[in-house]
Amino acid sequence: MSGIAREARLHIRVTPRGGRDSIDGVQDHTLRVRVAASPVDGAANVAAVRLIAAAVGVPPSAVRITRGATGRRKVVAIEGLEQAALIALWPDLGV
Repeated sequence: MSGIAREARLHIRVTPRGGRDSIDGVQDHTLRVRVAASPVDGAANVAAVRLIAAAVGVPPSAVRITRGATGRRKVVAIEGLEQAALIALWPDLGV
């Protein structure tokens, strides 16, 4: 065991109060995420983390926002997942 954890990084753009929770595809190498929650008290961030976790098959605790917590554009780290798995799900990410 090497002690190096697998971690994939993903650029996302979140649209809060989007009417529903969904992943709307990839645009400009960024995953577009729509959540019904408002951005108040981090509710939209929590919803986005849960949605991404469900989409890639990891628990929500394995997904964390590493940059952009207060803006629409964010960088998300997904523990226990390799970058190739993200590209397999969303080939247009090109990361």
